[in-house]
This record gives sequence, C-alpha cells and structure tokens, in this order.
Amino acid sequence: MAVDQQTAHAAENTPALPGERADLLSTLAQNRHFLRYTTRGITDDQARQRTTASELCLGGLIKHVTAVESNWGDFILNGPSAMGDFTEMSEADMAEWTDGFRLLPEETLAGVLAAYEDVARRTDELAASLPDLDADHPLPEAPWNEPGARWTARRVLLHIAAETAQHAGHADIIRESLDGAKSMG
Repeated sequence: MAVDQQTAHAAENTPALPGERADLLSTLAQNRHFLRYTTRGITDDQARQRTTASELCLGGLIKHVTAVESNWGDFILNGPSAMGDFTEMSEADMAEWTDGFRLLPEETLAGVLAAYEDVARRTDELAASLPDLDADHPLPEAPWNEPGARWTARRVLLHIAAETAQHAGHADIIRESLDGAKSMG
C-alpha cells in the first residue's frame, strides 16, 4: 500500500472519539503520516542507506518506531514485565537492539511499513477502548527511567506521539540528504 494510501486508510479507520482521545489519536496520526511520508518513492536499497554521520536509515527508523510503539502498547496492557529487562542486556540482546535501527538485507521497506500499520492500528484501538487513561504502571528498571516512576496510559500515548514526531524529523533530514526530497518544510 502506498504511503498516501496508508495515511488515508488510517484516517478512515480511526474511530470518531470525543475530546482528549481524539486529540491524542489525531496528533499521533499526523506524526505517523510525516514519518511514513519520508519513505515515498524510495527503493529498499535507499531505505537502507545512511546519509548522515548517524547510523540511522529510513527503513531502520520505521522499524524502531514500530518496535517502540508495540512495546509501549504492551506496557499499557501488561505493565513493566512486558518490556523486558534493560539492566542486564546480553551481547545478543544488544545486537538485536542495534539491528532494530537497520533495514536488514532480508527485509523490505514495504514489509516494515505494513508492520508499522498493524502496530498503529493496534495502538489506535487500544487508545479508543481503554476504560481509563489514568490507569498506570511502574516504569521498568532502565538507566533512562527515574526509579519508582509510574506512567499512565495517557502519558504513554503522549510519549509515543513525541517519539514518532522526533523520529519523523530525523527521517526528514535523512531523506533530504538522500535525494533532496523534503517532507516537512
């Protein structure tokens, strides 16, 4: 499915919700659109290409945002145990984490975009159906989390939107460096 078709599909399938949930989902949909839009018309090889000093590539950014959104959805449903242990990562865990920022030779841009669409649909359905956005869980132990902190479902959804927007900006820089195309400006 083409990027613009994915955006239209997401808009058509976003439930009509009042107030806060509608605002959260609308913001998230817009940020997802900008991220996906950076991949319009490129090949798998271009999606693998690093164009800046960073290790990031367009396909890898899509994979990373997909994994992050999926993990946070699991957190909303099941708490910190759904996210794994970040304090004792093995070399294999680190290698897998690093591969999450790359489009590997056996992967395609179309495949990672389809996976992203599936995760986005799941998140949207979760946000629409949660009985209470104030439901919270303690954050998992990780070097970047404040000890003892708790996040509500609302906070997690805001974090997903912020993470998506941040990486859409990264993707825009990568794409402009790749072939001059701009997504946001």
